[in-house]
Amino acid sequence: MKKILSLVVAVFMLLTLAGCSEYSSNYKAVGIVHLNETSSAFMSFYSFDGRIVFKLKSTGEGDIKYSAKLESGSAKVYYDFYGTKTELFSISGGNEINSHNGYIEAGTVYVIVETDRKCQNGDFNFSVD
Repeated sequence: MKKILSLVVAVFMLLTLAGCSEYSSNYKAVGIVHLNETSSAFMSFYSFDGRIVFKLKSTGEGDIKYSAKLESGSAKVYYDFYGTKTELFSISGGNEINSHNGYIEAGTVYVIVETDRKCQNGDFNFSVD
């Protein structure tokens, strides 16, 4: 009986620690600083290649405010609200963006940054209301 109870507890702990998000971060980076708060997130890096996922909580109806700049490389940024991954914007080296887009309501919003190739000297900022 103790073995069965231990096995059930171990499986429960494994599922709890694994989380429920279908998105996961997987990247190689040099000089990266990132922060994910409840309604805002940012990342700044010297070199970045891969995918990073931010989880934000929207408190009402609105859109995602963002800014980004990139010295070289290219990246696409997606958001997922209610299970549909939608492109928010794309950026390539030498460009800067400061805008808003992507209609959302109250709930969880995933913001996914994916590179097409290695990016250099970038800054990305996101916020929801």
